[in-house]
Amino acid sequence: MDKELETAKRRKRNLVLASSVFAAAAIGYGAYWALVLSHQESTDDAYVSGHMVQITPEVAGTVVKVGSDDTDRVEAGQTLVALDANDAKLAFDRARNDFIQAVRETRQLMTNTQQLAALTAQRDAELTRAQADLKRREQLAGSEAMSAEELGHARDAVATAKAALDAAKEQQKATAALVGQDTLAHHPNVQRAATRLKDAWLALKRTEVKSPLAGYVARRNVQVGQRIAVGSPLMAVIPLQNLWIDANFKEVQLSNIRIGQPVELKSDLYGSKVIYHGKVLGLSAGTGSAFSLLLKHRMPPVTGSRWYSAYRCVSAWMPRS
Repeated sequence: MDKELETAKRRKRNLVLASSVFAAAAIGYGAYWALVLSHQESTDDAYVSGHMVQITPEVAGTVVKVGSDDTDRVEAGQTLVALDANDAKLAFDRARNDFIQAVRETRQLMTNTQQLAALTAQRDAELTRAQADLKRREQLAGSEAMSAEELGHARDAVATAKAALDAAKEQQKATAALVGQDTLAHHPNVQRAATRLKDAWLALKRTEVKSPLAGYVARRNVQVGQRIAVGSPLMAVIPLQNLWIDANFKEVQLSNIRIGQPVELKSDLYGSKVIYHGKVLGLSAGTGSAFSLLLKHRMPPVTGSRWYSAYRCVSAWMPRS
């Protein structure tokens, strides 16, 4: 009898102990949920995203060389695709020759301006000398030392010198109008030829399609010998040093998510041993289905901010470790 009573007491004690343990565990879990878990949200619907830089040519041409293939590492400024540059080289040579010719013609025009200025001064001196001769002959007019015929010749010489001076002045004005007040480097003809030379140089340089940044090549769809047009997609370069996570949450999970909150990320590749730390970067206005052109189902007639909260997603930076 005492043995059964002792067994019953021990069973009751064990039951009370087990109940206390379960109660303590429940209380501890409840406190942990209230203090920690209730302020956390998690999702498995998340994907790594990054910028995809499209490589497109600025000039048309035939591909003669492809310098990189898919998964290749490229640096900023590295040549990815080379186009046939023969036509561009010929155009550059023509533009360079036109520029040289424009410089020479403009320099010759400026030299002519100086020559015309000297010629005008010479014509002015000739007119002054002819007027002085006429004045001396007019003082001797009526005497036997000066005949009427000689006096007429002196007057004709003054008129001829004056006409020559007027012609030299007009020619000097016309040449000065062509030259203007600009220096050789700023003359319109030289500037126009220089602009054509720059255009030809740019067209020649653009026959080499270069990478704008460092990254890895993806989606190569260009082959040697292919004729491509301006803006045709050749390949893409993905910079892996700037990645982020697009994480999709349910509507009921978005109420506690704020921009700037800390985030812990686990990758399927490394498992739970490697944890990335980041922060919430922003809240999108909709998921991929909200932005798609074709939807299988019509969205429910919701209004106000509820529609946006139902289709938002969270983006977080994922720094590389």
